[in-house]
Amino acid sequence: MNIQNEMHLKFLSKSSNESFARSAVAAFTLELDPTIAELADIKTAVSEAVTNAIVHGYRRESGMIYIDVRLTTERDVIIKIRDKGVGIEDVTQAMQPLYTTAKEEERAGLGFAVMQSFMDSVKVQSKPDKGTTVTLVKRIVALR
Repeated sequence: MNIQNEMHLKFLSKSSNESFARSAVAAFTLELDPTIAELADIKTAVSEAVTNAIVHGYRRESGMIYIDVRLTTERDVIIKIRDKGVGIEDVTQAMQPLYTTAKEEERAGLGFAVMQSFMDSVKVQSKPDKGTTVTLVKRIVALR
């Protein structure tokens, strides 16, 4: 994997920053000339991952969210979204559709399923009280 370009973002876990994160990642990805559908897929997955970090990672606390994006010469977009929040006790269970830890709020429990449906790869690493890293990978179709 050869890195063509990369960027790093850091912002507060405020719900108003979700749209900023989605837009910033999408704008950075434009270098690979993605289709509108590919761009929409990336924006949706980033939105879900950042929302998870805000709602579940930090719950009612405030913290930082970190995003690293790499574009490869193979036309992969690799997005790592990380928080230093409460972490996930059982990642396998958390990735099951309809599972949610936000019982007091109306949450569908579909965040990871949505990410998986729009990206080529979704990996989740987490440790309780240490935080969570979600790695999203999308291959941008070669120019025709």
